[in-house]
Amino acid sequence: QLQLVESGGGLVQPGGSLRLSCAASGRTLGYYTIGWFRQAPGQEREGVSSISSSDGRLYYAASVKGRFTTSRDNAKNTVYLQMDSLKPEDTAVYYCAAGRSTTGLLLKDSYDTWGQGTQVTVSS
Repeated sequence: QLQLVESGGGLVQPGGSLRLSCAASGRTLGYYTIGWFRQAPGQEREGVSSISSSDGRLYYAASVKGRFTTSRDNAKNTVYLQMDSLKPEDTAVYYCAAGRSTTGLLLKDSYDTWGQGTQVTVSS
């Protein structure tokens, strides 16, 4: 059974960087499409980025494109989300998720395995 654990969250000043990790156990992560999502208080969970299992194609929400980068390390069974030029509006709990879908990769319904989340706070 696939399990996901996020890490790397924390408090950072505006303009700073963080790298989140999504470590998998129980299955080979390379067989899955991995999505990153975030949820701020009182808001819906929104898709941030995804990396397709079939061709490694990357997808980004417009709000993070050019600032966030997703990568996969198959040897470590881990996917990363590098977040640069962080803004206060990036503050949220960030989740990684795994699924087998090939469409709608920024939609939470495309994923069926979720991590527990890691808090990212951007504040001065």
